[in-house]
Amino acid sequence: MESNALRTKALTNLGIPALNEMQEKALEIIENQRDTLLLSPTGSGKTLAFLLPVLLRMRTDVAGVQCLILSPTRELAIQIEKVWQQMATGFKVNTCYGGHSMPTEIKNLSQPPALLIGTPGRILDHITRQTFDLTSITSLVLDEFDKSLALGFQEQMGDIIKHLPALEKRILASATNKLVIPKFMGITAPYILNFTGAQAKSTDGLLLKRITATLEEKDQRLLELLCYIGDNATLIFCNTRESSEQTNAFLNSKGIASAFFHGGMEQIEREKALIRFRNGSTVFLVASDLAARGLDIPDVKYVIHYELPSKKDDFIHRNGRTARMFAEGTAFLLLSEGAELPPYLTEKLDFFDIPANNPRPPAPHFATLYISGGKKDKLSKIDIVGFLCQKGQLDKAEIGKIELMDFMSFVAVAAEKADAVVKLVQMEKMKGKKYKIGVAK
Repeated sequence: MESNALRTKALTNLGIPALNEMQEKALEIIENQRDTLLLSPTGSGKTLAFLLPVLLRMRTDVAGVQCLILSPTRELAIQIEKVWQQMATGFKVNTCYGGHSMPTEIKNLSQPPALLIGTPGRILDHITRQTFDLTSITSLVLDEFDKSLALGFQEQMGDIIKHLPALEKRILASATNKLVIPKFMGITAPYILNFTGAQAKSTDGLLLKRITATLEEKDQRLLELLCYIGDNATLIFCNTRESSEQTNAFLNSKGIASAFFHGGMEQIEREKALIRFRNGSTVFLVASDLAARGLDIPDVKYVIHYELPSKKDDFIHRNGRTARMFAEGTAFLLLSEGAELPPYLTEKLDFFDIPANNPRPPAPHFATLYISGGKKDKLSKIDIVGFLCQKGQLDKAEIGKIELMDFMSFVAVAAEKADAVVKLVQMEKMKGKKYKIGVAK
């Protein structure tokens, strides 16, 4: 298939009418340059900006891995994989990361994908085990490269690159231009596509509002603010894991359906928290800066800085979860009166008085069901919908977002029907096999 047809098909499958300016320029430059440094704000569409030129380089007559993408986090790796799958390219993709089953990954790599995505540590582990051939890899993408450096992956990335003898193209993607390319990359004069100057433009729709609260009042002010926000998806940022959990516990104690998310959680618990947030089973997500970028979560209307980060980049990335792609959004800052603001807050902040007597946010319309089978069990979304309608007595309108993983699935269903559905299907078989089904907490 020729390039224009591949491009058109991918955009159609993604539901995107056209590329934005940054993506158009990235497609042109990456196709024609050996080394590219792509700098663009969070929410501007960087993933598609490098996946599309990667797709156009793919060859059907090559049996091995053709492109390797390194990601600093599991969540970002999974998100990139989902975008590629939505593009329906016809080229196989696999994702490898810590916490995922190594035997499953080795089995997947026995029939190598054209696109391999992974975290540096897990990819280096596979290289050490010699589970896939490296000689067919001609393209390398390092996404959120600045974060990989900040997390200390230099040595691992350097070791990986030493094992890639056939590299023809290297793409570094970052949301910030404050980085130095290490020598191990072997890049001395990359073509720099810098769209970070468009940061202000990309957040034209962002409003910053200051809410005054003493330390003792902070939790109560947060509660009042969430009552004002209602059932709109909201990210609440804290600086530490402990603060995230404590804030979430406070909200739960007040009857607010929230969840927490941070790097200290087990991988499956992190994934469940994100799935519930994506499908509307959880409206409020209390998170560390791990949720500030590189995650597959819906665009949110509100961001709340329960605690302010020390670095400007972290502040920008947090705010980048709303007002994305020129949409509108609001970021609230909970600050004590007369508090010394960090140096990066140079603009005047409007004070926001929370209207009084707002009702508590309604309970989420959806609850999430866990199913102990997934893609490796040959289950599809159609199978799950049919099963829940026939055996669980649900209408299609009562079934929301379905997410299939290798050996498990999650499906949003009408909250008031969730417990009844579990009882109805507990002894039933789906495609001739009985699966464990329950409400995911």
